[in-house]
This record gives sequence, structure tokens and C-alpha cells, in this order.
Amino acid sequence: MAMTVLSNIVISARVRRSPFFAATQRYGCKAYSVYNHMYMPLYYQSPEADYWHLVNGVTLWDVAVERQVEIVGPDAARFVQLLSPRDLSNCAVGQCKYLLMTDETGGILNDPVLLKLAEDRYWLSLADSDVLLWAKGVAYFGNYDVEIFEPDVSPLQLQGPLAAAVGEALFGSALNDLKYFWFAEFELAGMPLIVSRTGWSGERGYEIYLQNGDDGDRLWETIMEAGNPHGIAPATPSAIRRIEGGLLSYGADMNLDNNPYEMNLGRLVDLDQEADFIGKAALARIKKAGITRRLVGLAVEGGAAAVPSLERAAITCDGAPAGRITSAVYSPSLEQTIALALVPLAQSGEGSVLTVESDVVPLSAKVSPLPFVSRKTV
Repeated sequence: MAMTVLSNIVISARVRRSPFFAATQRYGCKAYSVYNHMYMPLYYQSPEADYWHLVNGVTLWDVAVERQVEIVGPDAARFVQLLSPRDLSNCAVGQCKYLLMTDETGGILNDPVLLKLAEDRYWLSLADSDVLLWAKGVAYFGNYDVEIFEPDVSPLQLQGPLAAAVGEALFGSALNDLKYFWFAEFELAGMPLIVSRTGWSGERGYEIYLQNGDDGDRLWETIMEAGNPHGIAPATPSAIRRIEGGLLSYGADMNLDNNPYEMNLGRLVDLDQEADFIGKAALARIKKAGITRRLVGLAVEGGAAAVPSLERAAITCDGAPAGRITSAVYSPSLEQTIALALVPLAQSGEGSVLTVESDVVPLSAKVSPLPFVSRKTV
């Protein structure tokens, strides 16, 4: 994804700082964006250097921008199911589920990770959109017996092939028993934490949920100290690695104008479940009619220098419009510019040759299978 970095950061009271913000500055974060009304670190040494730390070792990310929406009460399970087309009837306490939230037209509102803390208590760990307001409105007008609020919870991510070694140094061998997309409660230096076997890197990793913002600096330094023997480095969610891994970014690759089927996420929609959910009728109509476009991977000529010109670039096929780029990066591992793109179904087959109308010159691109790079994360 092309990244434009301004030379100054103006700290505003309207934009929140995470409990780890001071640590990110102390460790040399060079740029921030705003995500869920909070400052989000973008890189430390450089996006490429941070990427190599991630794929070769272990990194620590401030992802407190993944705000939590807590839903608790007698109707919590029924209400959470209303928000998502994924069948959650078999979700167990201690389990995480990647899911979509859809509106009445089947458009995607958010793609959070759900954590089931108790039979009547859930967290939605959010991408960048105001789900708290949506959920409160739906609950009020639906007369659901639930409380919905943002708890004092701030996650860090520990990601990379050496994440398990650092995790064991912090939490002991019990962490090795944690299954993929499950979580458990731990205590570290007197700090109660929830640790999940999840992440947004395509690498081995964990998310560590701090439940008291006052302990942000102490938790950061405790993890860094445990990771020092393993060469831990501060980093951020890597656009390079997530596009290599075919991981989607809400707001970039999908939004309310997209439905799950064109995003290759039909597996997260269960139209046969007994429970109702918002958008069920619309998604049934979409599935029956069939999609007209699909998200694909593209290998693009032009090298790293071409990436800044690809932001939202139009795509053509034999001179006719054929979609647009949603995200693009240069992959140092593949030595190739790669992109995610939304293209007409007729041009979505593997090997299809398209033209990207970059800001500089037209570039040839070929539809490639996703993920571009796959590594064992479980």
C-alpha cells in the first residue's frame, strides 16, 4: 500500500493515545496514522526493515487501535448472532472467531475477531469503523437486554517465528497448549491479561490484551525484556506481510459497498442457520444471483518504484474498464510488486493479463493465486 508520511505529528486531544504510546515514541516510532480515533504506529526503522524483523524473528506491536466492544447480559449470545452472518451457535467459552458484520444490504460493516469470555459476555476486537455506535443503536431499537460499552482493554501483538519462544519465556509452557484461535487468562508481574493465539501477520503470533491502561508502559517493557535474548524489535502491522498473506484490510480492500462473496469470504456466511442476522435476506439474494466481481491477487510489473503510483489505480482489459487496485506493496521476499484488486468475474481467473493504469505509465499485471506467500502459523 502506498504510504504518504508527513514530517510532523500534531497531537490532538480529539485523537486518543494508547497506553503504549510513550513506549512507541521511546523506541523510535517514526510515523503514525489514525485508526479508530487513536494514533496507530506505522513503522520504526522503515517498513521494509520492520518486515524483515517480523519474518525472521519476533516483533512487538502496539495495536490498541483494535478497540474492543464488550457485549454482556442475558441476551448477549442472541444479540451477537444478530450482528454477524457466521453461525456462532457452537462457539465455546475461550474461543475466538473471525467474523463479518453486515448491514441490511449485505454490505460489510467490519471484520472483527470475536472473543467469547463467558456464556453471556463477548468482546468484538474491531477493525476501523464505529461498531460501538451501530451495536448500541441496534440493541436499543431491538429491545435487547444487554450492556454495550468499550472496556479498558488494549491489545499488543507478539508476532514472528520466534513469538512462541518469547511467549514461553513470559507465560511458561502452558502457552504452548493454546490452540489456534483460542485464548486463556494469564497473570504477568501482577497484571491480569488475556492471551489469544491470533494475529494479523501471516506468521506465528499472539495477541496480549491488557485490562488496565495504567500498566501499558510496564507491560511493554516486561515483554521487551523477555524478548531481548531472542532479538525482539518493536514493529507495526506490516502491509507487506499482510498482502503477501492475502489478509484483507477493512477500509482499504472492503467496505460497505462490498459483500462477503466477492471478497472470497462466503465461508463466513451461513444462510442455513436457524438464527436470524442482519442482512440475511439480502445475502441470500446475492448468493442466488451470483457475484459480478471478485477480489484477486495481482503480480504487477514495475518494481518498488511503481508502488506509489498504484494507490486505487484503475485496471483495464483490452482498453475496457476492469476494476481497481485496493492495496499494493513491493514484496522484498518475492522481489515483486504485488497487489489486491477487485476485478470483474470474467477477468478474475488465474493467469488473466490486465493493465494497471498507474499515475505514471500503464503497467502489465497478471492474476495470481492467494496467498502470495504462505507460512505455517499453527
